[in-house]
Amino acid sequence: MEIMVVLGVVIAFTSLVTGFLMEGGTISALVAPSAALIIFGGTIGASIIAFSTEEVLAIPKYFKIMLFQKPLNELEVVKQIVSLAQKARREGLLALENDLPNIKDDFLRRGLQLIVDGTDPELFRSILENEIYAIAERHRAGAEFFEAAGGYAPTMGIIGTVMGLVHVLGQLSTPEKLGPAIAMAFTATLYGVSSANILWLPFSAKLKNLSKKELLVREMMLEGLVSLQEGHNPMLIEEKLRSFLKPKLREQSLREGKGELNEAASA
Repeated sequence: MEIMVVLGVVIAFTSLVTGFLMEGGTISALVAPSAALIIFGGTIGASIIAFSTEEVLAIPKYFKIMLFQKPLNELEVVKQIVSLAQKARREGLLALENDLPNIKDDFLRRGLQLIVDGTDPELFRSILENEIYAIAERHRAGAEFFEAAGGYAPTMGIIGTVMGLVHVLGQLSTPEKLGPAIAMAFTATLYGVSSANILWLPFSAKLKNLSKKELLVREMMLEGLVSLQEGHNPMLIEEKLRSFLKPKLREQSLREGKGELNEAASA
């Protein structure tokens, strides 16, 4: 589970509520079911208008991705592609067919299947690039939904406040009720602004971050598979793939590569 998502939300809400309590406020003053209904119901309703049924039904999946999706291990991807390149160099590309059942990643497995099937290199690259584009589009829809919600929520808060003030103006004959009614009206604005900046916009940023990382790995897989198909030297493929890694991972890959060479020499 991606604990940072839960931890971030908890820290943000706790900080806001604690700061309010330190100033002498009470929890009951922040509880406004009617305001919550206006803000969250209105925000979700406005957001789903802008997206298709398919995209809206996929929203629970995006929560699952944020909380439970494990990022692809870039070093393992490099090792796997280099290992496949070494085998192809020794036994030929057709020998890679036996490795297909052992490859868990769908994108990498489909790419390798295309190589084994003898797909034209230009068509091969085009197919995988289209696949990456489709992945990016699916990710974009999820991030944009939460980004849209983050834009609507503050406006819904203002609408809720105006509705509350309309109710307040109807109670001018009872001054003792004006204070609580005004406070309740402004709670709607609080809900709208806080939900946008603690939930919706951070959720959108999280999905964009995950998408950017995954697409980088997909690009690395693409370049590795293209090089494998073209019969490049496994060492050159490894160097090419290392260029996609962060400096820390690149150094780790170099150390591991030297260790494997030393083991081979001692054997």
